[in-house]
Amino acid sequence: MSPSAAAAVQGLALAALMVLSPAGAARQARRPNVVLILTDDQDVCLGGMTPLKKTNALIAQMGITFLNAYVPSALCCPSRASILTGKYPHNHHVVNNTLEGNCSSKLWQKIQEPHTFPALLKTMCGYQTFFAGKYLNEYGAEDAGGVGHVPPGWSFWYALEKNSKYYNYTLSVNGKARRHGENYSVDYLTDVLANMSLDFLEYKSNFEPFFMMISTPAPHSPWTAAPQYMNRFQNVSAPRNSNFNIHGKNKHWLIRQAKTPMTNSSIQFLDNAYRKRWQTLLSVDDLIEKLIKKLELNGELDNTYIFYTSDNGFHTGQFSLPIDKRQLYEFDIKVPLLVRGPGIKPNQTNKMLVANIDLGPTILDIAGYDLNKTQMDGMSLLPLLRGDKNVTWRSDFLVEYQGEGYNGSDPTCPGLGPGVTHCFPDCVCEDSYNNTYACVRTLSTSWDLQYCEFDDREVFVEVYNLTADPHQINNIAKTIDQEILEKMNYRLMMLQSCSGATCRTPGVFDPGYKFDPRLMFSNHGVRARRFSARSL
Repeated sequence: MSPSAAAAVQGLALAALMVLSPAGAARQARRPNVVLILTDDQDVCLGGMTPLKKTNALIAQMGITFLNAYVPSALCCPSRASILTGKYPHNHHVVNNTLEGNCSSKLWQKIQEPHTFPALLKTMCGYQTFFAGKYLNEYGAEDAGGVGHVPPGWSFWYALEKNSKYYNYTLSVNGKARRHGENYSVDYLTDVLANMSLDFLEYKSNFEPFFMMISTPAPHSPWTAAPQYMNRFQNVSAPRNSNFNIHGKNKHWLIRQAKTPMTNSSIQFLDNAYRKRWQTLLSVDDLIEKLIKKLELNGELDNTYIFYTSDNGFHTGQFSLPIDKRQLYEFDIKVPLLVRGPGIKPNQTNKMLVANIDLGPTILDIAGYDLNKTQMDGMSLLPLLRGDKNVTWRSDFLVEYQGEGYNGSDPTCPGLGPGVTHCFPDCVCEDSYNNTYACVRTLSTSWDLQYCEFDDREVFVEVYNLTADPHQINNIAKTIDQEILEKMNYRLMMLQSCSGATCRTPGVFDPGYKFDPRLMFSNHGVRARRFSARSL
């Protein structure tokens, strides 16, 4: 942070000191602080946490690791919107990474931003709030207010213009553009975020609780590691698990079109990307260490919850898809989630089914806000963090994605025709307009199941029993019991039209579940199955 930015933080903090009475300050200081670290494209299924030794020691071993943490949409902007709003994509209406898909659009700014959990923390709970890093992929677009737009709810705002970079980027510093170059010592973005965070902790008000959201570029492309880490992990390759470099038989056509086996050049490319991703995460590990040391030095660590997660997973060669996210499989929708803080016992794991729509409700619950006043779809994790007994919890949640595709052919692969995008030179495409799907991901005492429907001409269905088939190789849609299929289809329709409390009703395998087959054929059900930009 520059001297002028640090002075701005210090000046605002002093102003806060003057307006708080001593009694009010004492009450506020006792409320917990919260830090949320959000990485970009970090998987958990393929070893994405392995390089983070310090993070594991300082957060996971000092708190709780959620083993079944998911995102409702495996793409940056819809997932980040779900974190901020506590809502499924069909309720916040961010469907992809474009302005047309409502990513940081004027409509998003008008309808959703005033009701995000940071806005409530600041206006209703009296928290000082700090943001640094990547916000939404189209943030800073001229058609949506440029970097002069500062979303409501942020006391201190240091947001990256557009998508993740490590050098040669622009930050919005409380609405003023600041350009960075390519000098490692002053411009490497992960380190810049670390320094800004430390400056905030140095100069903030000590009489208000604080919330920090630090959103790193790592391990997103272009995978530019800090100089001291560029030669690390030279002997590491992407995992060769049972779904690596195999044909995705009985899957949606987009998966089936991937060429198997992959070319040697594709495998070399994805192995190199895998190593570089790990290299970039070492700077995140350093950030975590610096942050926790500063909190401890300030005497604030014991009263601070620290959350660590990612916006989506990633794949490197699974079903012969080279590298990307946005697919319905575990490697793309499952993410790390580590939490430490007051009342959390060390070195715990939790197998409950949790999602990033739960982060907003959890943080508001920590702040003492009445969740009944929100329209959020998620649930507070606070009872799980405290280790409460006999907690009633969900057994399923919704995954939904709207495919991206262009009217014209991809110039890399004209033979595939219109509608595909994100294609590699060997004509393997990672997305298409009809890669539009919705899934019920179920985890109960009796079933570990995923049921998915595509919104295409086939109405293609994929079903996986992850107890028997954890790598989702065998689609059992044609062999699973018909009654289960009908119940899952109905449950999917209900979740696609849910809002707030109706998103938390009993799942198919819960004791309180009610199934009425007649509703499957109602007009309401048919409409609910559509998830498209027309709903914007």
